[in-house]
Amino acid sequence: MALDGITTAAIVTELKEKLIGGRIDKVHQPLADEIRFSVRAIGANYKVLASANSGHPRMHITENTRENPMTAPLFCMVLRKHIAGGKIIDICQPNFERIIIIKVESANEMGDMTVKNLILEIMGKHSNLILADENNKILDSIKRVSHDKSSVREVLPGKTYVFPPSQDKKNPMELEESSFSSLLHVQEGQKIQDFLYKTYTGISPIMAAEICHEAKLDASDACEQMTAEKEHALFTAFSNTMEQVKAGAFSPAVYYQKPGGKILDFGVLPMTQFDGLYAKAYPTVSDLLEGFYTERDNAAHIRQKAHDTRRLVMTNIERCVKKKDIQLKTLRDVAGKDKWKLKGELITANIYAIPPNATTFKTVNFYDENMAEIEIALDPTKTPAENAQKYFNKYNKAKRTLAAMEIQQKQNDEELAYLESVLNALDTAKDDADLAEIRTELAESGFIRRQPQKKGQSKPKKAKPMRYISSDGYEILVGKSNLQNDELTLRTAEPTDIWMHTKEIPGSHVIIRTNGKGEVPIPTLEEAANLAAFYSKAKNGSMVPVDYTLRKNVKKPNGAKPGMVIYLTNKTIYITPEEEKVNQMATE
Repeated sequence: MALDGITTAAIVTELKEKLIGGRIDKVHQPLADEIRFSVRAIGANYKVLASANSGHPRMHITENTRENPMTAPLFCMVLRKHIAGGKIIDICQPNFERIIIIKVESANEMGDMTVKNLILEIMGKHSNLILADENNKILDSIKRVSHDKSSVREVLPGKTYVFPPSQDKKNPMELEESSFSSLLHVQEGQKIQDFLYKTYTGISPIMAAEICHEAKLDASDACEQMTAEKEHALFTAFSNTMEQVKAGAFSPAVYYQKPGGKILDFGVLPMTQFDGLYAKAYPTVSDLLEGFYTERDNAAHIRQKAHDTRRLVMTNIERCVKKKDIQLKTLRDVAGKDKWKLKGELITANIYAIPPNATTFKTVNFYDENMAEIEIALDPTKTPAENAQKYFNKYNKAKRTLAAMEIQQKQNDEELAYLESVLNALDTAKDDADLAEIRTELAESGFIRRQPQKKGQSKPKKAKPMRYISSDGYEILVGKSNLQNDELTLRTAEPTDIWMHTKEIPGSHVIIRTNGKGEVPIPTLEEAANLAAFYSKAKNGSMVPVDYTLRKNVKKPNGAKPGMVIYLTNKTIYITPEEEKVNQMATE
């Protein structure tokens, strides 16, 4: 669900209740499009997140932290100069737009008290965070918009701040039945759901559908088909919705198709259209947005940070695939080496029977049980002995090529399998620590240059394996990188723990802690196999083979790359990965 005007109103209501009168303490900019600042309010301290991310723009109170850059970006420095230490005197939502304005009173360079406006515009890919003074002069913005990018509205220091175009929509907070009815009557060929969100500011399609559902109307009904009774029912439902907003009667919840299933949507008002579905309630809208967006934001952040590493791995995979094709072609070329040896031996056996300057020679192949006749091509410029030597040379060269190729093919296959496992680890990575560990692994394997640690730079946090609890109460650990797989399998796991891995498919090592028993119930075994399949390249497959054995049967060959092991006396279970079961076992 897009963050609409009703959700924005809920945010503003909460922020006003908690932040008015508080002072802005610390300001940080951990990402290019995100600001975080602390507010010291009466009896409590709050951390506020303001994001202009094109995918998930929002503002709310947060408990999460993110690592800050060593040097603060320019916009962060501007905010520190103008609003750090300032007092929040008002927070508003103009015209029910998806805009939040925080008014901050602070002293200027001369010591005079002035008001600065920190403005968050929630507009999808055009979202922005802007700082303006009391005269609406823009001091700076997190995204500068020049005339080249927008001829309609420049957002640059020194320019006058103006609101984004309103598209002539009406403010639903000023809803009147007469004007509502008049607007409804001029709609031709338009559905009532479309009428609501295209005519009124801050109403999303899903909220328009909810208002129709409250009015017991079909959202796809045409406006011109509305009777007076239906019009009144629609207006009443719409009016009741806006009265809840005015009263601050919000009920934040995320709706799921079923417990542990995929998220269907979220809302800050009761969503009767989702009756019968599983709803997870949150005490505040900030808690809801934190839970809903954090995972999505983190995934986008990880994808962005992993881009260069992924491209490097993909380039090396493509190189290995090309090398494999060349190797297969070479193997096909030397596949007939034994024929060359045979021809050399037959020429040698008949060396005195071959006439000078002959281009071909027919003889009986006495190596063939049927004693079939064979014709051998000859070079007329060479003697029979030289022709025989030519075939022996081709045979010996092919033999040497084959021996070298088998070694190279084995090395290339191992490297390809390893790189595919790294690619799978990048898909599994959940935070910066995971990415740092993958880059360390690639540096140790010689694929990238090791970066020296800068002075004063703290060591990256050590990534931890994912932890799950089975329905029978057994702890299950899942590695997120090859280095972590080695650590988990070779050092963390006990000899009697159960080790699992997808059969000949890149994926995570999975350990079931058996508490010394060496065996677990079938449901736990199946749940762990589901994890192994889910965190593998075959995540979207069906009937994925997963090998399992006791940890004591798993060994690491000398010189093997990270995550590469061999194992004995294993059994195989076939499983179709289910994300719902993974979510149900999660401990965090």
